Amino acid sequence: MNPHARHPATLFEMSRSFWRNRGLIWQMTKRDVIGRYRGSVLGLVWSFLQPLLMLAIYTFVFAVVFKARWGVGADEGKVNFAIILFSGLIVHGLFAECVNRAPGLILYNVSYVKRVVFPLEILPMVAMGTSLFQTMTSLIVLIGAMVVFRTDLHVSILYTPIILMPLMLTTMGVSWLMAAAGVYVHDIGQTVGILTTVMLFVSPVFFPVSAVPAAFQKFIFMNPLTFIIKQLRAVLIWGYSPDWLGLMVYSLLSLMLAWFGFWWFQRTRKGFSDVI
Repeated sequence: MNPHARHPATLFEMSRSFWRNRGLIWQMTKRDVIGRYRGSVLGLVWSFLQPLLMLAIYTFVFAVVFKARWGVGADEGKVNFAIILFSGLIVHGLFAECVNRAPGLILYNVSYVKRVVFPLEILPMVAMGTSLFQTMTSLIVLIGAMVVFRTDLHVSILYTPIILMPLMLTTMGVSWLMAAAGVYVHDIGQTVGILTTVMLFVSPVFFPVSAVPAAFQKFIFMNPLTFIIKQLRAVLIWGYSPDWLGLMVYSLLSLMLAWFGFWWFQRTRKGFSDVI
């Protein structure tokens, strides 16, 4: 295969690439997850211990030390605040882990670029698969905490995958963009980490949108994580149905962003072998 050849970049090809390489994506994701904990005594148990420890730490820091409250009612407890906060962290974690890894995906897999006939476009998909594994373990920990502390579980929890799907599309689009840009501009890797941290603090993770002055709320809603965080809390914690119209619009925009990211990656990949 000629590394300088032009690669298809249509929306159909984006879906087709995933389906055609689904076995390879699964194997690489599994290897990535297992490799992350290889050599540790507890192994994959750490994937559950980490979110559990973080949930306990955030509960202590924000609910005990800072005595923070979400303002959902007089009967709000420390555990309820931690659950609300942790649900927002799950959304940000899914996005941030993939995007932070994206600029180095091609640079750390040079052999796939120069010596092997390999579908480079699946590397961000593998990163997404690894991040989804951690997201699922975090959700299990969150739901387990809700059961243990007798927080109501609602049927609406079944909408969770539907809420996360457009976030995955958004994340994939940004990941393809960052993966391609990271090959040509190495500073991207340093910048992305700062930007994802900023997004954490301008998302309604540690505070409700209502706590922000009205003049600045529009900037909070410009953050692509805000809508998903609010919707995830609605179905997981409050027991509401999703905002179907808003979710439809968000999904359409996410699909367009994913397609643009894929298009950009496919159009720029022909120069990868010349740069690295």
